[in-house]
Amino acid sequence: MSMKIFVLGGDGFCGWPTSLHLSALGHDVVIIDDLSRRAIDVELEVGSLTPITPMGTRLRAWREVSGRAIPFHRVDVAREYDRLLALIEAERPDAIVHFAEQRAAPYSMKSSRHKRYTVDNNLNATHNVLAAIVESGLDVHLAHLGTMGVYGYGTAGMKIPEGYLPVEVVTEAGDRVRQEILYPANPGSIYHMTKTQDQLFFAYYAKNDEVRITDLHQGIVWGTNTPETLADERLVNRFDYDGDYGTVLNRFLMQAAVGYPLTVHGTGGQTRAFIHIRDTVRCIQLALEHPPERGERVRILNQMTETHRVRDLARLVSDATGAEVAFVANPRKEAAENDLHVTNDLFLGLGLEPTTLDGGLLAEVSDVARRYAHLADLDKIPCTSTWTRQQRAGAPGAAGSSPEGAPTAPEGVLTGSD
Repeated sequence: MSMKIFVLGGDGFCGWPTSLHLSALGHDVVIIDDLSRRAIDVELEVGSLTPITPMGTRLRAWREVSGRAIPFHRVDVAREYDRLLALIEAERPDAIVHFAEQRAAPYSMKSSRHKRYTVDNNLNATHNVLAAIVESGLDVHLAHLGTMGVYGYGTAGMKIPEGYLPVEVVTEAGDRVRQEILYPANPGSIYHMTKTQDQLFFAYYAKNDEVRITDLHQGIVWGTNTPETLADERLVNRFDYDGDYGTVLNRFLMQAAVGYPLTVHGTGGQTRAFIHIRDTVRCIQLALEHPPERGERVRILNQMTETHRVRDLARLVSDATGAEVAFVANPRKEAAENDLHVTNDLFLGLGLEPTTLDGGLLAEVSDVARRYAHLADLDKIPCTSTWTRQQRAGAPGAAGSSPEGAPTAPEGVLTGSD
C-alpha cells in the first residue's frame, strides 16, 4: 500500500538513500531538511569524499531517472515548530521518518558550543515532531533512527535485548513482580545522551497520547551507495572520512585508498555493531510496513547485522589492501576492551536478509574511495575531538593507551568517528 511519508533530514547520509528507496517503492515521499549537515561541512572545512550536488540538482536527477518527484521543504524542525505543524496538517502524512538530528559523537564533544548545539537541536527536533503529531490530531506513525549506543557497550555476557529488559522486583510482602523496563541507558557521548532522552520522549507520548512510534537502534553504518544512488552520478550518497563524521570501516577503506595508515584507537578492542547502508534503507521500509498499533508501547528494534572488534576490521582491510595498521591514543573515555552481543530477531522475523561483510562490498567501497581519492584532504583525517579536559590538555595516559610494541601513527594523528 502506498503511503505519504515525510523524511526529516532527507538530505543526509542515511536520509537521502532512504528517501530514494521509499520513492522507488511507489511511496509519496516529502523531504524536510534545514541543510545543516552541509553547513557543518563549511564549518569543518571538509566535505564528503564523493561530490554532493545541490539539493535541487539531486531532486531533478531523481525525477529524470525515476519519473517520480520528491518535494522538498527547507525547515529547521528544531526551531520552526509552526512551519512543521502546518506541513503536517496540510500534507497529512501516514508516516514520518525522523533523521533530523546531529549524528556524530566526536562532533558533539568538540566543545561546549558543540555539546549545546547537539542537545538543543536533537532534543527540540524530537519533541517538536511529537508535539506536532499530537496537535495535528492525525494518526501518524513515527519511525526514528536511534543508535545502539543508548545501551552502552558492556553487556555482562548477555545479549542486549531489543529495547526492553525483563526484571523481577520483590515487594515488602515477599511477592515477586515481573515487568519489563527500558534497558538501562549508558550513553558514551553527548550525542548518545540525546538519543537516550529521545527514548523517554517516545515512551511518554506513546503512553499519554497513543502516538505510534518505532525506535530503531542502529549500529554503525558502512558502505556508501544503494541501487538508487548509483542510478546517476548526481544522486551519489555522502562518503564522510574526516575525524568527526567518518565512520570507522569507511574511514579505514578510504585511508587504504590514499596510502594513509589505518589508525586504530587504543587497543582496538572496542566491539561495535554494524549495518550496511543498503540494509538501513531496507530496515526503514520494513519498520514502516509493520507499524505498532495505536496504544501499543514503543516498538524498539535493533537495526544491525553483525558485530566486530575495531582491530579485527583494521586487520581485514589491511590484509585486503596491504595498508599499514597504526595504533594511536583513544580520544574517547571508554573501556579499552568490550564484548557486544546483540539480539536482532525482530528484523529477521520481518524478512531482513542481512548484508554482511564480504570482499565484494568492501571492494565496492574501496573503488569509491580510490575514484575520489584526489579530493581528500589528509589533514582532516585525524580526530581532534576529545572527551575530557584532561585529554585536551594532553595529560599522560588520559586518552587511552596503545598495545605494547604496537606500531604508531604518523606524528600528531588521532583518528575518527566510530
